[in-house]
Amino acid sequence: MKLLEINTCNYGSTGNIMLQIADILREQGSNAVVAYSLGKTTGETKNEIIIGNDFSKKVHIKLAYWTGFNGCFSIIDTWRFIHKVKRYKPDVLHLHNLHNCYINLPMLFSYIKKNHLKVIWTLHDCWSFTGQCPHFTMVKCNKWINGCHNCPQIYIYPAAKIDQTKIMWKLKKKWFTNVSDMTIVTPSQWLADLVKKSYLKDYPIKVIHNGIDLNVFKPTDSDFRQKYNLKDKFILLGVALVWEKRKGVDVFIELAKRLDERFKIVLVGTNEDFDKQLPANIISVHKTDNQQELAELYSAADLFINPTREEVLGLVNIEALACGTPVLTFRTGGSPEVPDNRTGYVVDVDDIDELEKQIIRICTEKVFHKEDCLTRAKNFDKELKFKEYLELYK
Repeated sequence: MKLLEINTCNYGSTGNIMLQIADILREQGSNAVVAYSLGKTTGETKNEIIIGNDFSKKVHIKLAYWTGFNGCFSIIDTWRFIHKVKRYKPDVLHLHNLHNCYINLPMLFSYIKKNHLKVIWTLHDCWSFTGQCPHFTMVKCNKWINGCHNCPQIYIYPAAKIDQTKIMWKLKKKWFTNVSDMTIVTPSQWLADLVKKSYLKDYPIKVIHNGIDLNVFKPTDSDFRQKYNLKDKFILLGVALVWEKRKGVDVFIELAKRLDERFKIVLVGTNEDFDKQLPANIISVHKTDNQQELAELYSAADLFINPTREEVLGLVNIEALACGTPVLTFRTGGSPEVPDNRTGYVVDVDDIDELEKQIIRICTEKVFHKEDCLTRAKNFDKELKFKEYLELYK
C-alpha cells in the first residue's frame, strides 16, 4: 500500500501525528510519504514532499488577507505538488490541516474527485466546515450550520481584511463535498457531533482519539520539588503551547489570588515577555520541546488543571493522566472526554468558584489515585490509535 499524508507542517501536535502514522506504516513494509509547507527539515527526501516555499507562502497569506479568499492561491506550487502526486500514485490520501495558506484547495479537490482517490481526512479543528475560523465556541457562533456571514472573528487567524465568509462557506462546501470515497476522522465525539450538523454530514464519520507515547509519558522522577522548595506544597500544573485567554491564563492568575499558601501554581510553555504579566506566586517554566522534562513536570504535580475554553480534545489532559496525575478541566469541546469519574473532574466554563472548591477537595482529600490515572491513559496509547487508522486504509 502507498500512503500520502498532507499537513500544514511536520512538527507540533498535528505534524507529529502525521509523522508517527507514516512511521508505523513503513514499519509494516508499506510506503508512506508526507507532504507539508512548514518544516524542520533540510530539504525533500524520498519520504517527504515540501509544498511551495517561504516566499510563495507569504504571498498566499497576503493575498488571502487582502481579498478574504483563503486557499485560493498557490497555483504554481499546487500544480507542482499534484505533478509529484501523479508520479507517486498513492492508494490512500490522508489529509490533516489544509488551512494556513499553502495549497490551492479547488485544484487539490478537483484532482481528488477526477481520480477517485480514497481519502481519509482528520479534522483537528472546525475550519473545514466554516467560512473562516477554526474555532467558534468562545464567540458562541453557529452561523456555519446554514452559511457563514458577518464573521465575529474576521481579524483572528486566519485573518482577513475583507469579510468573504459568505462566499467562502459556499466555495468550501462545493470543494469538500461529493468526494466519491472519503471518511472523516475526528479526535473527539464532540467534534464528530458538530460535523454531523455541517455540510460534511453525508460522509462516514469515525472518532479516533489522539494518542500519545506511553513509553515517554509515564511516572518519571525529578528534582522539581526540591529545586523550587515545594516539598510540602500541592503543585497545580498548567501546560500550553501558547498561553492566551482561550487557554485560560486569566483563570490561573485569578486562582493565584484566591488559593492559600498550601498550593503552588506552575505554568509550562511561557517566555520572558509572558512572565511580566504573571503574579510572583506563579512559577513559570519556559517553552520546551523536551518530552522527558514534560513527563517529569506532570509526574511532580498533584493536579493538572486545564481551564481551556476551546478544545477539540486536549492532548495535555492525556499526557497528565499517563504520568499518574488527575485532571481538572472545563466542560468545553472534547476536553471532558479524557478523564472519567475515577481520574478527574469537569467544571462548567468560567465557574471559578467551583474550580477553586474542587482544587481544594481533590488535593486535600486525595480523591483520585495514580493507578486509576495510568489505567485510563492506556485507552490513548498511540499504538492502538494509529492501528485504527491502518484499518481505515484497507
